[in-house]
Amino acid sequence: MINNKEIEIIKSIDMNEKDYITSLLTSLKDIEKNICVSLTEASNETLYKKYKDMFDNISNLQRKVFEVMFRLGFYKLEKQDKNKIDKKLENLSNDYNTLN
Repeated sequence: MINNKEIEIIKSIDMNEKDYITSLLTSLKDIEKNICVSLTEASNETLYKKYKDMFDNISNLQRKVFEVMFRLGFYKLEKQDKNKIDKKLENLSNDYNTLN
């Protein structure tokens, strides 16, 4: 398990720091998805470039918020067994090959 010690958060009915940053991350992810849809439907190159710039900025901001949450201990990463990763890669490769 790869993680940082979670900061102490006062639990109450009111929103706390973790609630606010989780809400921010969720909103950024939603905005990122919606801009991605806009990218696929842009009617000309100028519009596409504007959406692409917005997508890149929101994507970078979303990543920074995630990194802050990780440093605060709100996210934990599990180390996976190499065999499990290899098996997943094999399954995905097989799925891909059946499409061709």
